[in-house]
Amino acid sequence: MQKTKLVYVWSLRNGAADKAGQYVDYHGEKRYMKSPLEHLVQALNDTPLGEHYALEAVICDDNPASARDRESIKEYGFAPGQGEHWFYPADLKVQGRLVNELLENVPSTYRALPLGDSQRPAGKSDFERRLGERLHALEADIVVLDGLLVILDELVRPGADFHRRVVNVHPGITRLESPYERRGAYATLDALYGAKGKKVIDWSTRETVDIPVVNMTGASFHYVDNGIDSGEVIFDVLDTPIAPDDTILELRWNNFNNSLFPALEQGLRVLARRQAHQ
Repeated sequence: MQKTKLVYVWSLRNGAADKAGQYVDYHGEKRYMKSPLEHLVQALNDTPLGEHYALEAVICDDNPASARDRESIKEYGFAPGQGEHWFYPADLKVQGRLVNELLENVPSTYRALPLGDSQRPAGKSDFERRLGERLHALEADIVVLDGLLVILDELVRPGADFHRRVVNVHPGITRLESPYERRGAYATLDALYGAKGKKVIDWSTRETVDIPVVNMTGASFHYVDNGIDSGEVIFDVLDTPIAPDDTILELRWNNFNNSLFPALEQGLRVLARRQAHQ
C-alpha cells in the first residue's frame, strides 16, 4: 500500500515558547514537555498510523535574518546544536530516518515589515508561493500545521492546490457552538481566564468581563481555511481539566497529553479512513 506523504509545518518560536524538549516545572515537580512533532513521530513509529503515512519533511517558517526571531529561539537556535536545547531528542528517528535530516526552512520574511506596510501583502503572497513550491516538490499529500504563527490564505482557498489538504492541530476547541470554544493564538491563556470565571474582551489591555466558570479545555484537528481556526473540524477531544492554580505551561502540558496528542492521532486516522474510501 502506497503511503500518504505528510509534511509538517511549524514555527520554532512557538515551540520555544512552550519550552518543547525541556523539563518544565509542574506543580512542584518536573515534567518533560513533549512537542506535537515528537508525539507524531512516535505514533508513526509505534502505531498503525505508520502504515498509512510517511513523514517527508519538517518545515519551519522562522527567519534567521530576523533579530526578533533569533531572540525568540535563542535557547534553541535554528538548527540542532546551535543552542542549549533542541525541540526533541537529537537522535529521534521517524520510520528509520533521523528527524534532523528532514528539517527545512521556508522563512516568512514579510513579518519583518511593519504591520501597516504596503509591501506586506506582496510579501505574504511570496511566502505562500515559496511554501507551495516546496510542498509540490515534496509531493505532499497532507500538510500538518502545528503552531504555525502565520495565517495561510492563497494556499488553502477553494480551488487552490492545497485546499482541504492542509490541516491544523489547535490547543483548544474550535467549534463556535461549543461552550468550550477557544480559537486563536491566546487559546490556552483564554482557557486559564475562563477557569477563573473571566473572559478577556481586549487582549491589548487584558480587559475582562465576568462569565460562568469553564474549567475544561481540549484540542481540535481541523482543515485550514483562510480564517483563524475556522476550518471544518475533523476530530476534537475535550479531556483537559483546568486546575485553579495552573500556570500556562502546566495547562499546556496537560492539554497536550490529554487532548491535543489524541486529537492529532485520531484526526489523522479519520483522514486515512476517508482516503481509503475515495
